[in-house]
Amino acid sequence: MIIKVVGNQKELEDAFSVRKTVFINEQNVPIEEEIDQYEDEATHFIMYSDTDNPVAAGRFRVVDGYGKVERICVLKDARKTGAGRKMMNAIEIFARKQGLHKLKLNAQTHAIPFYAGLGYEVASAEFLDAGIPHKTMVKQIPTEALAD
Repeated sequence: MIIKVVGNQKELEDAFSVRKTVFINEQNVPIEEEIDQYEDEATHFIMYSDTDNPVAAGRFRVVDGYGKVERICVLKDARKTGAGRKMMNAIEIFARKQGLHKLKLNAQTHAIPFYAGLGYEVASAEFLDAGIPHKTMVKQIPTEALAD
């Protein structure tokens, strides 16, 4: 598997395709909530399988001094393969290279154990986003913690 920072229109379309499959088709998130006003300011990530098929995506923004990890998703066939962990690691390395040491994300409650396993801690009460229960999670990235 290879993870890229989106650098062209095809890669962006591939990232949107994965997001639409997971969030819109599987989870019934309205398209106007999934594709939002922050797309142009975000850094997008795409993961391709060994056969060059897009299998995972995510995006990253800087918000209030935090690196905000958003829209992490993995297609059904690639789940339980380590794809999500690899995507998160790539985004954390990117954040560290931007000089950021604090990350934040809004996790769907069913995904909290996954993010907790990556060192994120719950930092909010439960809330609804697109009708799905979430909690905010945060993580400090030590300077020496990440390597390419």
